[in-house]
Amino acid sequence: MQTVHTVTELRAILDNWRQSGDKIAFVPTMGDLHEGHLSLVSAAKKQADRVVVSIFVNPLQFGENEDFDSYPRSLEHDSEKLQPHEVDLLFAPAVAAIYPDGLNNQTQVSVTAVSDTLCGASRPGHFNGVATVVSKLFNMVQPDIALFGEKDYQQLLVIRKLTSDLCFPVEIVGVETCREVDGLAMSSRNRYLSESQRDVAPALYRELRKAKKLIESGTVKDFGQLSELACSSLSNSGFIPDYFEVRNASNLAKPEAEDHDLLIFAAAWLGKARLIDNIRVSRGEKK
Repeated sequence: MQTVHTVTELRAILDNWRQSGDKIAFVPTMGDLHEGHLSLVSAAKKQADRVVVSIFVNPLQFGENEDFDSYPRSLEHDSEKLQPHEVDLLFAPAVAAIYPDGLNNQTQVSVTAVSDTLCGASRPGHFNGVATVVSKLFNMVQPDIALFGEKDYQQLLVIRKLTSDLCFPVEIVGVETCREVDGLAMSSRNRYLSESQRDVAPALYRELRKAKKLIESGTVKDFGQLSELACSSLSNSGFIPDYFEVRNASNLAKPEAEDHDLLIFAAAWLGKARLIDNIRVSRGEKK
């Protein structure tokens, strides 16, 4: 695995691969890699000749008083994790390589509609930062395919829309959420949990599964009431709920009566960790 830190080095290698006719897959990350990230790499290996992984903690997607400064950074450890997975190229740029004119002078990409709700409402500007850095990375790497985890499902929809709207010739592939044995979605921010909080954390996924069962069985049709009950249950378990919402899976709109493909989205604070998760629901169809 080669490691490069500048766009010039990156493009020189990629140009050689393209001249050889290699299909290139790209896995953008913020590092502190876990099995969820590595599952993206494994999926990429099955779909392309070459795999590029980027590690870049993007300051533009962190708001005021968020955890940019404390976000875990472990490039050497991450490199060791990638070695057995036969990654071809690791791109680990400095902030100055991505934003040479500084953050305040950076042209930003704003994706309408799907950015404004859920995490977008709770973290204003977050998805502008995501869309901007992904657009820049797509231009730098120019991959044939890019892979993203479905745990960040709203992010996945944002990236699919920007790819379509800006005519990037990139296939976007979502990869199923990786979970711990007890159901907790894998996340770099799980390390913020204390031992006692870690024991509580799987309750978020249990609440999602319970809500899914209630909807698919037809027991509950009032999604507002379902949200209130779930948030109350999470609060009783020690969480501070941010949202618990049922949405149309394709556009994040509030469901209409005829919508059958739904997702339940949840976000909640547990100590210093803001945990997010989701689960797909097929309303009116037997599973």
